[in-house]
Amino acid sequence: MDYPRDAMSHRLPVLRPLAPALRARLLGAGLVVVAALVLLSVLATWLLSLPGAVVTVTVILAAVALGVLLALLLPRHWVVRLDEDGYRVRLLRSARARSARWSEVLDVQAGTVDGVRCTTLRLRDGRSTTLPVDALAGDPTELTSLIAEQLDRTHGYRRLR
Repeated sequence: MDYPRDAMSHRLPVLRPLAPALRARLLGAGLVVVAALVLLSVLATWLLSLPGAVVTVTVILAAVALGVLLALLLPRHWVVRLDEDGYRVRLLRSARARSARWSEVLDVQAGTVDGVRCTTLRLRDGRSTTLPVDALAGDPTELTSLIAEQLDRTHGYRRLR
């Protein structure tokens, strides 16, 4: 049965990157690690009378590492993707099932896991995908609503208004 496209259909695909606060924390941790490595390189060069090229190479590698880290943490890199066919998740350890078609999803539940607000998609085969909604950019309630609307449409349910 073919259902008419509604407002939800026009909003797909939905791409959600990491939340800005989480990206900032990851970037800060990366900066600290890189700075520590450069400092250790300078100290080792000074204490062991190594050539200055060691520090130069370390600084160049540190700059490349920071460039890669910045590129990975840009908002254009999605963590959760919802489209007409299903969903895909990457970079989240909590996602046991990395992807599934909407027809495979049994239900969606909002709850708290270890003090973190999550949306869990349970699949028909017993697997699940847990999304820590505060780790994702955008409104957590809107994400859960988008998923529920897509599941309703996939299973042929209609909301009473």
